[in-house]
Amino acid sequence: MRDGSYKTIIRDGLWDNNVILGQMLALCPLMAVTGTATNGLGMGLASTSVLVVSGMAVSLIRKAVPQEVRIPAFVLIIAAIVTLLDLAMNAWLHELHKVLGLFIPLIVTNCAILGRAEAFASRNRVGDAMLDGLMMGLGFTIALMVLGAVREIIGSGTLFSGASLLLGEPFLFLETTVIPDYRGFLLFILPPGGFIAMAFVLAAKRIIDKRLAGDADADVLPGRIQPVDEGA
Repeated sequence: MRDGSYKTIIRDGLWDNNVILGQMLALCPLMAVTGTATNGLGMGLASTSVLVVSGMAVSLIRKAVPQEVRIPAFVLIIAAIVTLLDLAMNAWLHELHKVLGLFIPLIVTNCAILGRAEAFASRNRVGDAMLDGLMMGLGFTIALMVLGAVREIIGSGTLFSGASLLLGEPFLFLETTVIPDYRGFLLFILPPGGFIAMAFVLAAKRIIDKRLAGDADADVLPGRIQPVDEGA
């Protein structure tokens, strides 16, 4: 694949075709787990690992699976990966596993994961499929963290609260008190606050996209008609 195609995969996953900001998928876990940026980071990393591994597995078997049963086969592969992830998180990240709860097994039903398996991994090489899964996962993680950060800061005045407890001691440096002695704004921690924060994040993305499009148009100057030298 050409470098330009790699750039397209990266840009699609992180921005243009972002799972949340572009495709508007996975809104159920988005609203449920982004009460804090820590929860968003944990859910995003879990989903990213499933996207990468499922992309690799689907790409490896893409020529061996008949078209008639490809969707059930992809679902079984994703379910097996999510089951292993669920068991691993319960063993080594038990506190985070308790917080995310049912939403870890429900990764199986995430339309973005099955969609990438069908639309991209089943039609491309292993390396390309893994890169696509990684970029889509990172874009998803960034969106979860941004929304979680907005809700957490406005809702409780902190950022990445409980990161060391949920993700381990190496993440202690993330814990920050943004607004000292803040009494909190409960609405933004609850699901309705997630919809409000989501609206502002989407509006910000649309504004940025319009400005980027305007800058691109400004760079393309209309052709100028060269004067004719009548004395020639």
